[in-house]
Amino acid sequence: MAIVVNMPRLSDTMEEGTVAAWLKKVGDKIEEGDILAEIETDKATMEFESFNEGTLLHIGVQEGETTKVDELLAIIGDEGEDISGLLNGGGSAAPAAEETESKSEEAPKEEAAPEAAELPEGVIVVTMPRLSDTMEEGTVATWLKKVGDSVEEGDILAEIETDKATMEFESFQSGTLLEIGLQEGESAKVDSLLAIIGPAGTDVSGVADNFGAAPAAAPAKAEAPKAAAPKKEAPKAAAPKQAAAPTPTAVPEGGRVYVSPLAKKMAEEKGFKIADIPGSGEGGRVIKRDVENFTPKAAAPAAAVGAPVASVVGEESFEEIKNSNMRKAIAKNLGKSKFTAPHYYLNVEFNMDNAIAFRKEVNAVPDTKVSFNDIVVKACAMALKQHPQVNSQWFDDKMKLNHHVHIGVAVAVEDGLVVPVVKFADEQKLTNIGAAVKDFAIKAKTKKLSLEEMEGSTFTISNLGMFGIDSFTSIINQPNSAILSVGAIVQKPVVKDGEIVVGNTMKLCLAADHRTVDGATGAQFLQTLKGFIENPISMLL
Repeated sequence: MAIVVNMPRLSDTMEEGTVAAWLKKVGDKIEEGDILAEIETDKATMEFESFNEGTLLHIGVQEGETTKVDELLAIIGDEGEDISGLLNGGGSAAPAAEETESKSEEAPKEEAAPEAAELPEGVIVVTMPRLSDTMEEGTVATWLKKVGDSVEEGDILAEIETDKATMEFESFQSGTLLEIGLQEGESAKVDSLLAIIGPAGTDVSGVADNFGAAPAAAPAKAEAPKAAAPKKEAPKAAAPKQAAAPTPTAVPEGGRVYVSPLAKKMAEEKGFKIADIPGSGEGGRVIKRDVENFTPKAAAPAAAVGAPVASVVGEESFEEIKNSNMRKAIAKNLGKSKFTAPHYYLNVEFNMDNAIAFRKEVNAVPDTKVSFNDIVVKACAMALKQHPQVNSQWFDDKMKLNHHVHIGVAVAVEDGLVVPVVKFADEQKLTNIGAAVKDFAIKAKTKKLSLEEMEGSTFTISNLGMFGIDSFTSIINQPNSAILSVGAIVQKPVVKDGEIVVGNTMKLCLAADHRTVDGATGAQFLQTLKGFIENPISMLL
């Protein structure tokens, strides 16, 4: 009997997986324990074993594709077995879908008749336009037409204040302005009733009263006759705009200058005097296109108020990169940590002269290699034993004080960041810590870290010193209570025995969760850490 294999949950935080590679193809024989595929989780790429025997009859997720946990991944069964029932839900799903589609197709037809009947002939409903990609609602700053005015296609109806700017809104219809749905200063959602245009004298009170019942349907159905009417054909639509631009009205000397807010702002940015710009709007009003088409007669006057910035012609380009499961997990976990844990930061600077000398002596021993990061890991582990509050973890209903010390060491990989864990770091020798961290780094680069190697940290260290970063702050790796950011060792003038000499210092920053670690507790931990790092020989005593 055929068995459905679903996308497995390969980590405690995994919500979806990506098939990195299929190691079997449809028709292959499968034995229990065979590796079916490599699955990319939010933490690593892992091999997925089959728990069943049979023939691989169907692959539900192709290489590179992503699906949720427990969604169909593959089907295994007897060779030649009919699995159509499993693929279409046993035959029950298809009819339901067809029935739904037929109902959805019939629904608009039922609504269309009353809408068309309610909308008088030639009447167009104008809705609040979406004038920016993020706009959700707009405010009418100014109406440039009033009820009863004749409106031509291309006329500026109103100035709409969006979330980004105040913009002119042109009419795409001709007729008489019969109704204004929003007064100046009022706001409404995108697609709400803004105005009604149609033949003069048409009663549209019913249209305005009933518009809220179907805000999206009315405008869509109103535009159908507009496209069919000879007056709205595309070639003629462009003509009024082209004719309006060359006939601006000069502003009389000493007369009042009428200008739209958008045009005024554009003119100020370009360094133009409004009085110098002929207006082509109603009554000589200076509008957006007037500023765009204006060329100063001489350079000198423009320079007096700031010369226009030369425009640069280039080509905008971009590429879209699909977020990997690891990247999505990083965004989710760190976002949750940053916005739920009350972070505070303690900054210190340690003298590294003794640590440099200590490392040099240790590495002089054959087959021994210890890094400064290894020294920091060991020092943190020993300091945490003395300050268990910093080694704690926060949960919604309790706080856990850990008596063991597992140090998570952040490692950068191509897709983001992983945090392998040095278990019982306080009990390990420096050389063992160095070997473990080096091994973790190699596995991280090749995506061979196991889940066990990345779980259970009680404290985290992030070191960017090797990249020349002097100091930085990190986001706590929850449920831990703290994370230490380690900067580069730099040479600088320091005061020693009352004299200025060249010294070596390193800056560190402790980010702590104020729910579990008080400021004084964090400061005491750093004092203990200072003693171990500035005198590393004390860690061996």
